[in-house]
Amino acid sequence: MPHTAFSKDILRIDAAATAQRIREILKQQVFTQLKRRGIVVGLSGGIDSSVTAALAVRALGKDRVFGLFMPETDSSDEGLQFGRLLADALGIDAVLEDIGPILKAAGCYARRDAAIKKVFPDYTPDYKCKLVLSSTGDGYAISSLIVQSPAGVQTKVRLTAEAYLGIVAATNFKQRTRKMLEYYHADRLNYAVAGTPNRLEYDQGFFVKNGDGSADVKPIAHLYKSQVYQLAEFLGIPKEIQLRPSTTDTYSLPQSQEEFYFALPHDKMDYCLYGINNGVPAADVAAVTGLTPQQVEKAYRDITTKRNATRYLHLEPLLIEGVGEI
Repeated sequence: MPHTAFSKDILRIDAAATAQRIREILKQQVFTQLKRRGIVVGLSGGIDSSVTAALAVRALGKDRVFGLFMPETDSSDEGLQFGRLLADALGIDAVLEDIGPILKAAGCYARRDAAIKKVFPDYTPDYKCKLVLSSTGDGYAISSLIVQSPAGVQTKVRLTAEAYLGIVAATNFKQRTRKMLEYYHADRLNYAVAGTPNRLEYDQGFFVKNGDGSADVKPIAHLYKSQVYQLAEFLGIPKEIQLRPSTTDTYSLPQSQEEFYFALPHDKMDYCLYGINNGVPAADVAAVTGLTPQQVEKAYRDITTKRNATRYLHLEPLLIEGVGEI
């Protein structure tokens, strides 16, 4: 669609009106469409799950929102700390489900380590690791592995496709196990499960199919990440959570979302996503973000590439023939 005047305020929202609209729609979705009594939310201590939980409380009341803390062996202590801070601030019931033993039994860590050893044979469970995107200098990005020895020495290793896919397949156990527990509690309580992706994550396929991508309602999937932060301020989310950098909290080494998936920080990515969605010339986005037009064009290409590569994540199961209206 043709773009309107592009400025730094293009993503500003009326937070009160936005929260009220979500409240009305979410209440109708849960009680009328889904015919459920409340909402289950996995609480990671991050901004997205915190805002989702706060919106659910506004829509349904604190007695109809149930939180889950689901740390595992590689989780940071900060995530659990901030998750509990949020649950206390909202006054909702929440329980701790340590998924580490489930993951170990499923072979999550052993399978991951076996994949890592294909490119770094000296890797042992005493090491720490994370995946990062690395620029090749010619406009492309490749995934690399950073391993850290028990002595604190870090080594960067280029991944083969086999090793990369093996590591990701193993770590995807984490998101799928969390979702399994969310649906256990949802079934037990006759609640719906809330997903927590923002628009950037939802659009770019930054989720695991049948893991954190699975949910009955996704209250903030239409909001750019910067708009989620605006809602967080309006909703009174604890400042510690508002100031916490976005993290995947999937690997044993600290890892930002930009390192792992997005080419730019979320505020600049938001403008680029808005720009490509609304036909804004790269030069206009560059003037607002401080990027060069070439960097914006590269971001546009990256957005399109990720949309194509992750399209299958959004698809429902494919049928050979239609089965009529259900």
